[in-house]
Amino acid sequence: VQLQASGGGLVQAGGSLRLSCAASGIRVGVKPMAWYRQAPGKQREWVARIVGGGITDYASSVKGRFTISRDNSKNTVSLQMNSLKPEDTAVYYCKAGSVLEYWGQGTLVTVSS
Repeated sequence: VQLQASGGGLVQAGGSLRLSCAASGIRVGVKPMAWYRQAPGKQREWVARIVGGGITDYASSVKGRFTISRDNSKNTVSLQMNSLKPEDTAVYYCKAGSVLEYWGQGTLVTVSS
């Protein structure tokens, strides 16, 4: 299983970014998929998830600003991030599965004030 996250970068506060996680070895349409993030000096935290039925859930800190989605034909999961804040600065990781977990390598998002 491989998860390749991309789309990170530097953006000003209020801006938008779209992260993508390309999966191989698993099907994103049948696995719970999630995004996590880890800010400098802090523990990794959960951001958003999408489960097999297409149900989504978000951390309260990003609800209303971030949207997780998946493209079964491309076997990718995306995270659309709008109204970004400096506190969203972190390395963002894609995770597949729940009992048995697989992690991508992370992509850095930096939001300047």
